Amino acid sequence: MNLPTTSLSIPDGLELITLGAGCFWCIEAVFQRLNGVEKVISGYAGGFVVEPSYREVCDATTGHAEVIEVYFHPKVISLEQILEVFWGTHDPTTLNKQGADAGPQYRSAIFFNAESQKVIADNLKSKLNESKIFDRPIVTEITPFTNFYPADSDHYDYYNSNSGQPYCQFVIKPKVDKLDEFFSELLKA
Repeated sequence: MNLPTTSLSIPDGLELITLGAGCFWCIEAVFQRLNGVEKVISGYAGGFVVEPSYREVCDATTGHAEVIEVYFHPKVISLEQILEVFWGTHDPTTLNKQGADAGPQYRSAIFFNAESQKVIADNLKSKLNESKIFDRPIVTEITPFTNFYPADSDHYDYYNSNSGQPYCQFVIKPKVDKLDEFFSELLKA
């Protein structure tokens, strides 16, 4: 099946990686806090429906994953550091599931847009599997970028705007706390 494609526009001096790790509200909250990350955009990637709606993606009828686009300064934070945070703040050993969020839209995924990104991701995934840091093998898909569709703006900056809500407290905050505990040297001042 040929997937629809969208183009990438990467500003000079920045690098872009597209990541899926469950609900995009969760990973947006994590990556917004990293020094060297210029911008994080929530959306959908890797599916076969053009411009899917949030409801369609939630219904698992589009093939898309909830993802974020991470625009970062590689001279400040490396792709390897980005991926260490990625693998360290979600469970990459569960197929199509993060906590109570289940379905292919919540899969662990890296959508690379350059062969060099694939090499770094594959190498780090192998190292993590060999080190047995996780009890089970990492199931994160590492696949070429084909498309990205931004979510509606009410999904942007979700945790920062709604941190008192139960989902934010019980699902997102533990990921942010893990970031603070294990990756404090990478956080914005």
